[in-house]
Amino acid sequence: MSRPGETSRGHANGFTLVEAVITIVITGILAAITAVFIRAPITAYQDVTRRAELTDIADTALRRIAREIRAALPNSTRVNGTCTGAGTCYLEFVPIKSAGRYRENGPGNTLDFTAAADAFDVIGPGVDIAAGDAIVIYNLGVLGSDVYEGTDRFGATTTGIALTTAGFSGGPFPFSSPARRFHVVGKPVTYACNAGAGQLQKYSNYAFNSTQPQPPAGTPALLATNVSSCSFSYQPLNQLNALVTLALGVSKSSETVSLVHQVHVNNAP
Repeated sequence: MSRPGETSRGHANGFTLVEAVITIVITGILAAITAVFIRAPITAYQDVTRRAELTDIADTALRRIAREIRAALPNSTRVNGTCTGAGTCYLEFVPIKSAGRYRENGPGNTLDFTAAADAFDVIGPGVDIAAGDAIVIYNLGVLGSDVYEGTDRFGATTTGIALTTAGFSGGPFPFSSPARRFHVVGKPVTYACNAGAGQLQKYSNYAFNSTQPQPPAGTPALLATNVSSCSFSYQPLNQLNALVTLALGVSKSSETVSLVHQVHVNNAP
């Protein structure tokens, strides 16, 4: 018996095994209930993140292609191949590097359309011409006036920045431009899409070919992966305008995002 004012030391404080087991079971039940409620938001967040990633891949690729097509030489865009199954489709164009107007009449250095080689005054701001560039005048994309055949494309003989005189050799040019316009171009560019391989690739810096190469020479740069579908189409609207339709599907984790982009092409040479 304890005396008044003294505490009993006969019992020790603590948990029994049964109490510990019950605590663990209850904690597990509460965790399972909590997981049921937070699983859906987490899954939704992962889905949204994946869709945003796929959309960004497709949108970036299509916008890049569209931007380059708008800056392409008039009547130089062409498509070929098949995008279905394991096939590859190709979109080719000639990029414009610089442009200006030539002097055809009046005082100064005029362009001679009967000469195999000539130099002419650039009207307006000067143009930039690098080694290997070519000068094109009035490309119609038809026999006798086709940049790929070389009938209206001749090598530049002057190079530099902000040139006020431009020269060429290998002519003469077949047609004069109603707007007195000339273009300085580089080598062709091709976008190749193979849904079977899941890749969108870009070829550049290869030689001109009268028939569209499939694929072009050289090593391509990879533009997009996880490609599940794609298509390129070119539709002339009239003599001065055309419509290019680009479609690209990107898939990941059993989910697909498909985008379609239409590009207005100004073919006024």
